[in-house]
Amino acid sequence: MKIKKGMILAAGFGKRLQPLTENCPKPLLEVHGIKLLEYSIKLLLDNGISEIIINTHYLHEQITKFIKKLYPNIAISHELQILDTGGGILNALSFFKNENFIVLNSDTVWVSAYANDLKKLIHVFEHGKNKAALLLSTKENSFDKNLQGDFDINNLNFLSKNIKNFIYTGCQILNPVIFKNKTGIFSMNIIWDELIKEHSLNGHISSVPFLHATDLNIYNQLNSFKTIGL
Repeated sequence: MKIKKGMILAAGFGKRLQPLTENCPKPLLEVHGIKLLEYSIKLLLDNGISEIIINTHYLHEQITKFIKKLYPNIAISHELQILDTGGGILNALSFFKNENFIVLNSDTVWVSAYANDLKKLIHVFEHGKNKAALLLSTKENSFDKNLQGDFDINNLNFLSKNIKNFIYTGCQILNPVIFKNKTGIFSMNIIWDELIKEHSLNGHISSVPFLHATDLNIYNQLNSFKTIGL
């Protein structure tokens, strides 16, 4: 299976990085001289995912101006009202034309080493239920040691929320069918919980150090230290 289409979530308010985000949207903040949004774009483009859409809401004019100048082939899905993670993807669903697609959160530092994880995640998706597959990190691999776990995973790559030993990195592969009968504003957690109940949510554990711009303190640390992979 070849994934050709991708989405980057960039609509949020970035409240935990205030005051930096009072006048600059979080995706345009820089880690080691590179904008967070650029890490996401580069990972997709470098791995053959050239049809990309980005959702926007907060300070959307800045993101749109940046994209139009440097990446004119990338589409924008502007939300007049912020739609949360699930609603934001649903709002852009026609872009994918019933094809499976990848979604990245824009507050993870997506270094090039994730290329191998993308291949493995696609493999897990293909050999699972072909509905959704999430990329996870161990707590030990997380730069932010305060992050709590989100999921557990068994030896068949099925996810649950029984123990929550693993952190969601912000990368997922989705089949558009999972959005059937969904409307309005909602979190992807709604869909993930439904898929867990039917044993259809798959996952893969990354070995790449997980660098996530969680809050102002962690963001400053990411820029102060010579972090792995940057």
